[in-house]
Amino acid sequence: MKTVGIIGGMGTLATIDLFNKIALETNAKSDDEHLHILIDNNAQIPDRSNFILKNGENPTNELIKSAKNLEQIGADFLAIPCNTAHYFYDFINDNVDIEVINMIEETAKIIKESKVSKVVLLATTGTIKAKVYDNIFKSYNIEIVKPNDFKQNIIMNFIYNIKKGKSDINKEEIIKTFNYFKEENLYNIILGCTELPIGVKMLGIEENFIDPTKILAKACVKKAKEET
Repeated sequence: MKTVGIIGGMGTLATIDLFNKIALETNAKSDDEHLHILIDNNAQIPDRSNFILKNGENPTNELIKSAKNLEQIGADFLAIPCNTAHYFYDFINDNVDIEVINMIEETAKIIKESKVSKVVLLATTGTIKAKVYDNIFKSYNIEIVKPNDFKQNIIMNFIYNIKKGKSDINKEEIIKTFNYFKEENLYNIILGCTELPIGVKMLGIEENFIDPTKILAKACVKKAKEET
């Protein structure tokens, strides 16, 4: 099987979540049926949203550094468990000689196969402002609905509270935000930040969300088992 390389640290809990989901999706019957996974948990990669919003350092060099490190130590392909980091996808892809799975495109493919044409995108403000999803989803004829500024601030605070490891998150406020979209008959909600699947699980919110981390995990397993 091919070796998976994970560009991690954005954040560390999101990296663990991808690793866990890959293990669960592998359907292994013994230790030696699991995938060979290399992880560069580079927590020093500068904040992607801060850079996009012109408030921070450019993360491109650190992203490329992690990608090259993983390639050098034997990764056959790469995965990036961070939606906002896909703003830098082309820079990463152009600097390695191995495939970089595009989580956003994989998500679009799954949504298209499900015959869904309209989705709600919950993500960091960086992902929203940089239109990380927009061009790819447009090519699949999938319409994106985004929160207004008030609801976006709620989602952004939720994401960063998860990154900070806070446990005093306002569950009622989050549920109210999710329910708003359901009241508008918008049930197909993308958890477009890799902290969000962790957050909804932490709060015990049982909904049928679209989880790009899980989609990426499935793509990694499929790619690793492909014949060369």
